[in-house]
Amino acid sequence: MWDLNIFLYLRDNFLKTNNQMNNKQIITLAVVAVAALAIGYFIGSGTTSGIKSEGQITMNSQDDSLNYFLGLNMGYSLAEAPWEVNAELINSGIAQVVNDSSSFDAMTAQSVFRDLNMAISANEAAKAEVASMENIEVGIAFLEENGKRDGVSTTASGLQYEVVTEGDGPRPTAESTVSVYYEGTLTDGTVFDGNFDGGEPISFPLNGVIPGWTEGLQLMTQGSTYKLYIPSNLGYGPRDSGPIPGNSVLIFKVQLLTVE
Repeated sequence: MWDLNIFLYLRDNFLKTNNQMNNKQIITLAVVAVAALAIGYFIGSGTTSGIKSEGQITMNSQDDSLNYFLGLNMGYSLAEAPWEVNAELINSGIAQVVNDSSSFDAMTAQSVFRDLNMAISANEAAKAEVASMENIEVGIAFLEENGKRDGVSTTASGLQYEVVTEGDGPRPTAESTVSVYYEGTLTDGTVFDGNFDGGEPISFPLNGVIPGWTEGLQLMTQGSTYKLYIPSNLGYGPRDSGPIPGNSVLIFKVQLLTVE
Protein backbone atom coordinates (compact mmCIF):
# COMPACT_ATOMS: atom_id res chain seq x y z
CA MET A 1 0.00 0.00 0.00
CA TRP A 2 1.30 3.46 -0.96
CA ASP A 3 1.45 5.44 2.27
CA LEU A 4 1.20 9.24 2.11
CA ASN A 5 3.73 9.38 4.96
CA ILE A 6 6.27 7.65 2.71
CA PHE A 7 5.58 10.25 0.01
CA LEU A 8 6.15 13.08 2.50
CA TYR A 9 9.29 11.41 3.85
CA LEU A 10 10.78 11.09 0.37
CA ARG A 11 9.85 14.65 -0.52
CA ASP A 12 11.25 16.19 2.66
CA ASN A 13 14.49 14.22 2.59
CA PHE A 14 14.99 14.99 -1.06
CA LEU A 15 14.66 18.71 -0.31
CA LYS A 16 17.14 18.45 2.58
CA THR A 17 19.80 16.97 0.32
CA ASN A 18 19.37 19.86 -2.14
CA ASN A 19 19.34 22.83 0.23
CA GLN A 20 22.06 24.61 -1.73
CA MET A 21 19.96 24.79 -4.87
CA ASN A 22 17.56 27.55 -5.83
CA ASN A 23 13.83 27.17 -5.31
CA LYS A 24 12.97 26.55 -8.97
CA GLN A 25 15.52 23.74 -9.22
CA ILE A 26 14.39 22.20 -5.94
CA ILE A 27 10.74 22.22 -7.02
CA THR A 28 11.53 20.71 -10.42
CA LEU A 29 13.76 17.99 -8.99
CA ALA A 30 11.39 17.19 -6.14
CA VAL A 31 8.39 16.82 -8.44
CA VAL A 32 10.27 14.59 -10.86
CA ALA A 33 12.07 12.49 -8.25
CA VAL A 34 9.17 11.90 -5.89
CA ALA A 35 6.67 11.26 -8.67
CA ALA A 36 9.12 8.92 -10.39
CA LEU A 37 9.56 6.97 -7.17
CA ALA A 38 5.80 6.75 -6.86
CA ILE A 39 5.40 5.43 -10.39
CA GLY A 40 8.27 3.06 -9.75
CA TYR A 41 6.22 1.69 -6.90
CA PHE A 42 3.23 1.22 -9.17
CA ILE A 43 5.29 -0.73 -11.73
CA GLY A 44 6.96 -2.81 -9.05
CA SER A 45 3.67 -3.67 -7.40
CA GLY A 46 2.25 -4.96 -10.65
CA THR A 47 -0.58 -2.44 -10.81
CA THR A 48 0.32 -1.39 -14.35
CA SER A 49 0.85 -3.36 -17.51
CA GLY A 50 1.67 -0.76 -20.13
CA ILE A 51 0.01 2.57 -20.72
CA LYS A 52 -3.77 2.45 -20.58
CA SER A 53 -6.33 4.82 -22.01
CA GLU A 54 -8.79 6.49 -19.65
CA GLY A 55 -11.49 4.04 -20.76
CA GLN A 56 -9.31 1.07 -19.75
CA ILE A 57 -8.62 2.32 -16.24
CA THR A 58 -10.69 0.96 -13.36
CA MET A 59 -10.36 2.49 -9.91
CA ASN A 60 -11.73 0.16 -7.26
CA SER A 61 -10.23 1.78 -4.19
CA GLN A 62 -8.85 4.98 -2.77
CA ASP A 63 -5.35 3.64 -3.43
CA ASP A 64 -6.18 3.18 -7.11
CA SER A 65 -7.37 6.77 -7.30
CA LEU A 66 -4.29 8.04 -5.47
CA ASN A 67 -1.99 6.15 -7.86
CA TYR A 68 -3.75 7.37 -10.98
CA PHE A 69 -4.09 11.02 -10.01
CA LEU A 70 -0.52 11.16 -8.74
CA GLY A 71 0.48 10.03 -12.23
CA LEU A 72 -1.69 12.76 -13.77
CA ASN A 73 -0.09 15.36 -11.54
CA MET A 74 3.36 14.15 -12.52
CA GLY A 75 2.39 14.51 -16.18
CA TYR A 76 1.10 18.05 -15.72
CA SER A 77 4.23 19.00 -13.75
CA LEU A 78 6.51 17.59 -16.43
CA ALA A 79 4.57 19.46 -19.10
CA GLU A 80 6.15 22.64 -17.71
CA ALA A 81 9.68 21.23 -17.42
CA PRO A 82 12.33 23.41 -19.14
CA TRP A 83 13.46 20.53 -21.37
CA GLU A 84 11.86 18.24 -23.95
CA VAL A 85 10.14 15.50 -21.97
CA ASN A 86 10.45 11.95 -23.35
CA ALA A 87 8.04 9.63 -21.53
CA GLU A 88 9.71 6.50 -22.92
CA LEU A 89 13.11 7.45 -21.49
CA ILE A 90 11.53 8.34 -18.14
CA ASN A 91 9.75 4.99 -18.04
CA SER A 92 12.99 3.20 -18.98
CA GLY A 93 14.86 4.85 -16.13
CA ILE A 94 12.14 3.90 -13.65
CA ALA A 95 12.00 0.31 -14.87
CA GLN A 96 15.79 -0.09 -14.67
CA VAL A 97 15.79 1.03 -11.04
CA VAL A 98 12.84 -1.22 -10.17
CA ASN A 99 14.51 -4.19 -11.90
CA ASP A 100 17.91 -3.35 -10.36
CA SER A 101 19.50 -3.24 -13.81
CA SER A 102 20.81 0.35 -13.84
CA SER A 103 24.57 0.99 -13.75
CA PHE A 104 23.93 4.30 -11.96
CA ASP A 105 23.38 4.36 -8.22
CA ALA A 106 20.95 6.84 -6.66
CA MET A 107 23.59 9.43 -5.71
CA THR A 108 25.19 9.40 -9.16
CA ALA A 109 21.84 9.67 -10.93
CA GLN A 110 20.83 12.55 -8.68
CA SER A 111 24.16 14.33 -9.23
CA VAL A 112 23.98 14.01 -13.02
CA PHE A 113 20.35 15.13 -13.07
CA ARG A 114 21.17 18.12 -10.85
CA ASP A 115 24.05 19.20 -13.11
CA LEU A 116 21.91 18.86 -16.23
CA ASN A 117 19.03 20.74 -14.66
CA MET A 118 21.33 23.54 -13.50
CA ALA A 119 22.79 23.83 -17.01
CA ILE A 120 19.29 24.06 -18.49
CA SER A 121 18.29 26.65 -15.88
CA ALA A 122 21.40 28.73 -16.65
CA ASN A 123 20.63 28.56 -20.36
CA GLU A 124 17.01 29.61 -19.77
CA ALA A 125 18.18 32.49 -17.57
CA ALA A 126 20.58 33.67 -20.27
CA LYS A 127 17.82 33.58 -22.88
CA ALA A 128 15.49 35.49 -20.55
CA GLU A 129 18.17 38.15 -19.97
CA VAL A 130 18.69 38.63 -23.71
CA ALA A 131 14.91 38.88 -24.26
CA SER A 132 14.64 41.32 -21.36
CA MET A 133 17.28 43.60 -22.87
CA GLU A 134 15.53 43.46 -26.24
CA ASN A 135 12.27 44.42 -24.53
CA ILE A 136 13.91 47.61 -23.24
CA GLU A 137 14.65 48.72 -26.80
CA VAL A 138 11.18 47.71 -28.00
CA GLY A 139 9.57 49.58 -25.09
CA ILE A 140 11.57 52.76 -25.65
CA ALA A 141 10.64 52.80 -29.34
CA PHE A 142 6.97 52.11 -28.59
CA LEU A 143 6.67 54.88 -25.98
CA GLU A 144 8.49 57.36 -28.20
CA GLU A 145 6.02 56.83 -31.04
CA ASN A 146 2.99 56.48 -28.77
CA GLY A 147 3.77 59.78 -27.05
CA LYS A 148 3.45 61.59 -30.39
CA ARG A 149 -0.18 60.56 -30.85
CA ASP A 150 -2.95 63.12 -30.32
CA GLY A 151 -4.60 62.65 -26.94
CA VAL A 152 -1.63 60.91 -25.29
CA SER A 153 0.03 62.78 -22.42
CA THR A 154 3.33 61.94 -20.73
CA THR A 155 4.08 62.68 -17.06
CA ALA A 156 7.47 63.54 -15.55
CA SER A 157 7.96 59.89 -14.55
CA GLY A 158 7.49 58.67 -18.13
CA LEU A 159 3.97 57.33 -17.59
CA GLN A 160 1.70 57.93 -20.58
CA TYR A 161 -2.08 58.16 -20.40
CA GLU A 162 -5.01 58.66 -22.72
CA VAL A 163 -8.51 59.71 -21.71
CA VAL A 164 -11.20 57.43 -23.13
CA THR A 165 -14.08 58.90 -21.11
CA GLU A 166 -13.91 61.44 -18.30
CA GLY A 167 -16.02 61.03 -15.16
CA ASP A 168 -17.18 63.64 -12.68
CA GLY A 169 -16.48 61.93 -9.35
CA PRO A 170 -13.66 62.42 -6.86
CA ARG A 171 -10.02 61.65 -7.58
CA PRO A 172 -8.30 59.03 -5.44
CA THR A 173 -5.16 59.67 -3.41
CA ALA A 174 -2.32 57.22 -2.85
CA GLU A 175 -4.06 56.17 0.38
CA SER A 176 -7.43 55.50 -1.27
CA THR A 177 -8.99 52.12 -1.90
CA VAL A 178 -10.43 51.84 -5.40
CA SER A 179 -12.46 49.34 -7.41
CA VAL A 180 -11.94 48.98 -11.14
CA TYR A 181 -12.55 47.10 -14.32
CA TYR A 182 -9.36 46.69 -16.32
CA GLU A 183 -7.62 44.93 -19.18
CA GLY A 184 -3.86 44.53 -19.44
CA THR A 185 -2.04 43.98 -22.73
CA LEU A 186 1.52 43.92 -24.02
CA THR A 187 2.64 46.17 -26.84
CA ASP A 188 2.07 43.35 -29.35
CA GLY A 189 -1.60 43.18 -28.34
CA THR A 190 -1.33 40.07 -26.15
CA VAL A 191 -3.93 40.24 -23.35
CA PHE A 192 -2.42 38.96 -20.10
CA ASP A 193 -5.11 39.84 -17.57
CA GLY A 194 -8.41 41.62 -17.13
CA ASN A 195 -12.03 41.52 -15.96
CA PHE A 196 -13.96 43.61 -18.49
CA ASP A 197 -15.55 40.53 -20.05
CA GLY A 198 -18.03 39.59 -17.36
CA GLY A 199 -15.59 39.54 -14.46
CA GLU A 200 -16.15 41.01 -11.03
CA PRO A 201 -14.59 44.40 -10.21
CA ILE A 202 -11.40 44.23 -8.17
CA SER A 203 -10.69 46.43 -5.15
CA PHE A 204 -7.28 47.31 -3.76
CA PRO A 205 -5.41 50.04 -1.86
CA LEU A 206 -3.78 52.32 -4.39
CA ASN A 207 -0.46 52.32 -2.54
CA GLY A 208 -0.25 48.52 -2.82
CA VAL A 209 0.10 48.13 -6.60
CA ILE A 210 2.76 48.85 -9.23
CA PRO A 211 3.90 52.51 -9.39
CA GLY A 212 2.31 53.04 -12.81
CA TRP A 213 -1.11 52.23 -11.35
CA THR A 214 -0.56 54.28 -8.20
CA GLU A 215 0.32 57.33 -10.27
CA GLY A 216 -2.07 56.75 -13.16
CA LEU A 217 -5.26 56.22 -11.18
CA GLN A 218 -4.65 59.43 -9.22
CA LEU A 219 -5.02 61.26 -12.53
CA MET A 220 -8.52 59.82 -12.98
CA THR A 221 -11.86 60.88 -11.59
CA GLN A 222 -14.43 58.34 -10.45
CA GLY A 223 -16.38 57.13 -13.49
CA SER A 224 -13.48 57.72 -15.89
CA THR A 225 -11.92 55.24 -18.30
CA TYR A 226 -8.26 55.80 -19.19
CA LYS A 227 -5.58 53.93 -21.06
CA LEU A 228 -2.29 53.81 -19.18
CA TYR A 229 0.99 53.12 -20.97
CA ILE A 230 3.38 52.06 -18.25
CA PRO A 231 7.18 51.90 -18.74
CA SER A 232 8.84 48.80 -17.32
CA ASN A 233 10.46 50.74 -14.46
CA LEU A 234 6.95 51.70 -13.30
CA GLY A 235 5.66 48.15 -13.88
CA TYR A 236 7.30 44.83 -13.06
CA GLY A 237 10.87 45.74 -13.99
CA PRO A 238 13.45 43.35 -15.49
CA ARG A 239 12.06 40.07 -14.12
CA ASP A 240 9.41 37.94 -15.78
CA SER A 241 6.11 38.10 -13.92
CA GLY A 242 3.85 35.24 -14.96
CA PRO A 243 2.85 35.89 -18.60
CA ILE A 244 4.62 39.28 -18.57
CA PRO A 245 8.20 39.18 -19.92
CA GLY A 246 10.85 41.23 -18.15
CA ASN A 247 11.19 44.92 -19.05
CA SER A 248 7.81 44.98 -20.79
CA VAL A 249 5.82 48.14 -21.40
CA LEU A 250 2.31 47.48 -20.07
CA ILE A 251 -0.90 48.90 -21.50
CA PHE A 252 -3.92 49.02 -19.21
CA LYS A 253 -7.43 50.10 -20.03
CA VAL A 254 -8.91 51.04 -16.63
CA GLN A 255 -12.42 52.07 -15.64
CA LEU A 256 -12.45 53.65 -12.17
CA LEU A 257 -15.70 52.58 -10.50
CA THR A 258 -15.43 53.70 -6.86
CA VAL A 259 -13.07 55.63 -4.61
CA GLU A 260 -13.03 55.18 -0.85
